[in-house]
Amino acid sequence: MKVESLGIDGPLLIRATHFADARGFFCETWNRRQFLEHGIDVEFVQDNMSLSSRPGTVRGLHYQAPPHAQAKLVRVSRGRIFDVAVDFRAGSPTLGRWAGAELSAENGDQLFIPRGFLHGFVTREPDTEVVYKCSDYYAPACEGSVRFDDPDLGIDWGISAADAVLSDKDARAPGFRQALLRPLPLSRSA
Repeated sequence: MKVESLGIDGPLLIRATHFADARGFFCETWNRRQFLEHGIDVEFVQDNMSLSSRPGTVRGLHYQAPPHAQAKLVRVSRGRIFDVAVDFRAGSPTLGRWAGAELSAENGDQLFIPRGFLHGFVTREPDTEVVYKCSDYYAPACEGSVRFDDPDLGIDWGISAADAVLSDKDARAPGFRQALLRPLPLSRSA
């Protein structure tokens, strides 16, 4: 396994070793011991999967606030995405900076996104499946989103905002500065 920084402290690109033969390939997508050796000390408690039928589908930018903030390990089981993490940590010297990587079923790469980052992706192929591990359970009272095309972030998604396929929730998401000023209510559950 190779682990690469993406230019800001936190998100990491994970390149798994593939063992190929005439049948196809085998690789480990999660190995706690190897991840610990690279400084990733996270206990994952929930796996999620999404299917996006159309290229240009944007999911995000999403987050969960404390006490249920989530670290994520994202990979693609079918298709291809451009995956993005945006620093949303108060007081961070890289607040508002983003890092992105192309993840596909073909390249097998994964993106590790620590707690305190927004996460989103755009699909590049039809019927794209994204699978990701989360370090905390889904907590509706702690969820939030930021507009994917906010000019303050300047993310190059490779599509125009007019061509993006969005959920109603993502289309109504506030801008980055608005989200920073509007703290979420904290969940009463630990």
